[in-house]
Amino acid sequence: MSQSRPFTAIVLAGDRTPDDPVARAAGVSCKALVPVGGVPMVLRVLDALAEAQTIGDRILCGPDWRTVETNDSLRSLVTSGAVTWHETYATPSISAYTVMQSLPQDHPILLVTADHALLNAGVIDYLCTAAQAGHADVGVGLAAYDLIATAYPTMRRTVLRFRDGGVCGCNLYAFSTARGRSLIQFWGQVEGLRKRPIRLISTLGWMTVLRFVLGGLSVRQAVDRLSRRLNLSIDVIMLPFPEAALDVDTISDWKLAQTIVDLKKS
Repeated sequence: MSQSRPFTAIVLAGDRTPDDPVARAAGVSCKALVPVGGVPMVLRVLDALAEAQTIGDRILCGPDWRTVETNDSLRSLVTSGAVTWHETYATPSISAYTVMQSLPQDHPILLVTADHALLNAGVIDYLCTAAQAGHADVGVGLAAYDLIATAYPTMRRTVLRFRDGGVCGCNLYAFSTARGRSLIQFWGQVEGLRKRPIRLISTLGWMTVLRFVLGGLSVRQAVDRLSRRLNLSIDVIMLPFPEAALDVDTISDWKLAQTIVDLKKS
């Protein structure tokens, strides 16, 4: 294992909408507290981070403090100092940027969401170790669509289809340098397009869109163009873990996550 400085993990745990349908279906006050395998998703994520060798401090951004107080385990983690809590802001990108700005510039950061119900230490260490070895400003975790479809045929994900195959985002970002944190500002400009691949790719230019639609653009070419546009070095880290692509956005995602956890227990 590399002796580099451990990553500080930021977990985004605010709801995108005030009445999240998954939280409503589960009968809890916010999506972060939706149980999978009997454990709230946010606690599953925090536990995975605690087990990872590449992670140091853990920072929880959201849910609101009244919600934290209603969960004994979550409240204990925060009041004991094991986890630092921050309030959320208007959007996930603003929340992430604000917390990042409070950290020393030489601290590498792992950004993850609280609905990453199947996250485990192996995925975290794979991503962070690869990011450290790659020496890019930012490492972005992706998973091959074929890998996901083979393992979990019913999992529905947004797929970006490139010349070298389809890929799915994993909501895992390793910021190895202070310069890399500027990617969050770009995220703020495009976060409303996360389910609209063509509009998202259009931020790189309409010729890029044309090549993308015609299947002439590789993943690496798209990332290289984004790197040049943002004046950053961005590395694609292909994760060999199909479960890394499952964040619980819908009730069907929640049911699938519970099924996978139950199967692993049996």
